[in-house]
Amino acid sequence: MRELLAFVDGDRLRADIEATAAFGAVDTADPDARGRTNRTGSAANRRARDYLSERLREAGLSVTVDPVGNVAGTWVPDGADPEAAPVASGSHLDSVPEGGIFDGPLGVYAALEAVRALQDAEVDLDRPVTVVSFTEEEGATFGDGLVGSSVATGARSVEAAHALTDDDGRSLGEALSEIGYRGEGTVDPSGWDGFLELHVEQNTVLETAGAAVGVVTTIPGLTHCSVTVAGEADHAGATAMDDRTDALTAAAEFVGDVERAAVETADELDSAAVGTVGSLTVSPNATNVIPGRVRAGVDIRDVTAEGIERVVSAARDSLARLERDRGVQTTFDRHLDVAPTPMSDRLREAARAAAADCTVESIDLPSGAGHDAMRVADATDAALLFAPSRGGYSHSHKEWTDWADCARATEVLAGAIAAAATDGS
Repeated sequence: MRELLAFVDGDRLRADIEATAAFGAVDTADPDARGRTNRTGSAANRRARDYLSERLREAGLSVTVDPVGNVAGTWVPDGADPEAAPVASGSHLDSVPEGGIFDGPLGVYAALEAVRALQDAEVDLDRPVTVVSFTEEEGATFGDGLVGSSVATGARSVEAAHALTDDDGRSLGEALSEIGYRGEGTVDPSGWDGFLELHVEQNTVLETAGAAVGVVTTIPGLTHCSVTVAGEADHAGATAMDDRTDALTAAAEFVGDVERAAVETADELDSAAVGTVGSLTVSPNATNVIPGRVRAGVDIRDVTAEGIERVVSAARDSLARLERDRGVQTTFDRHLDVAPTPMSDRLREAARAAAADCTVESIDLPSGAGHDAMRVADATDAALLFAPSRGGYSHSHKEWTDWADCARATEVLAGAIAAAATDGS
């Protein structure tokens, strides 16, 4: 597919990403940095969805929106079987607060640019191609993330998704209705021949290796846990140190224990295990009151189930020790579990072959973050490609991927889509 190189238009791709960056743009102290806040159900999110829908239709794709706002556009090439299972590609448009401009939109618009390049090159394909944008991948506003892809693959019901609420009590169903994206169409990955997602790496492996594209081997499993540590609130001045049951000092030990367990697990298993206590709510949260209660949110990930279980077990052991040693009461609720997800060998090989054909250096690597591809892999073959992240920054206005790297990764994506959409290739 070397002929595709002349048809992937880096300027056209850049224009789409920069237009999307304007929806929810945030001011930054660094004039060279670009940030955006694009929460699902916001006015900025509606504008981003409208812009995408317009671009899809301009390229001749038929557009559908499902009940949770997943947007999909399908192109049926001349000569392709319109009833054949399509090859799909895409990502998401929502962002974390003050996030970067590439996380999500690169994958959506690289997929669209791949379709436009295939159209311009008049490549003969046997299957349709679908461009998709999933709702609420980040989980910054509703739920724990991967909401749209979890509904599309049957892991979550439409009703359960609609019932998710934001911090103000507004439900996802209400938010989608307000912005006009509570649709009636169907986005069903089980009917796809395969799915390829391009995303920024969010790490420095590609940058360090000098490679332009990463072909992901496995997306890590993810566990979220909610922990409470209950002590006794009391006067900060009148209560002797030996008479205290301080929930926050106990919680601080728990935070250190989770970090230590993740480090030891990664070393012992030679894995990518990580453990993060990312949120703390302290009560009554007054300077002159000994903390009586702490709620903590725990995020544990690894590319192996064993690594996740080790860190979870260590977290439970830590709480048991704190109850014995510090007299606190604790609870542990493991409310989200997503297993490690290996990527499709067939689509990974198509991506590696496309990179070689484009004379683009690619390497195999695991993902550190979760992506919609891990949900889609439950329904059909899925692959995840990475473009380099300068300095590894992401979920930050410092996030940056050079425009030339965006274009090169899109060339590889287009070649992989073409190969997957050609029977017998």
